[in-house]
Amino acid sequence: MAKRILIKPLITEKTTKLNEANGTYGFVVGMDANKIEIKRAIEQHYGVKVENVRTVTDKGKFGWNRTPFGISQGTKGRVKKAYITLKQGETIDFFSTI
Repeated sequence: MAKRILIKPLITEKTTKLNEANGTYGFVVGMDANKIEIKRAIEQHYGVKVENVRTVTDKGKFGWNRTPFGISQGTKGRVKKAYITLKQGETIDFFSTI
């Protein structure tokens, strides 16, 4: 099975402000993807030059809900995010194909 590196772009208020301030974009990436693989995947997929890659792993959260049948317990899965900064003058347009 092929290793999945890029899962989806992060389009949130935080990433929009980072993009406007210094050209930083956010992506949800595979848990086993490293910075070099992320950089190569973004450069191939979007045709841009990446200057910097930072990653962060959000740990899963435990939670519970009351249901008519009792208490339901579970966890939210872990997520790895990558924040990439592009070289000066480079941009990614996520909405061009809509």
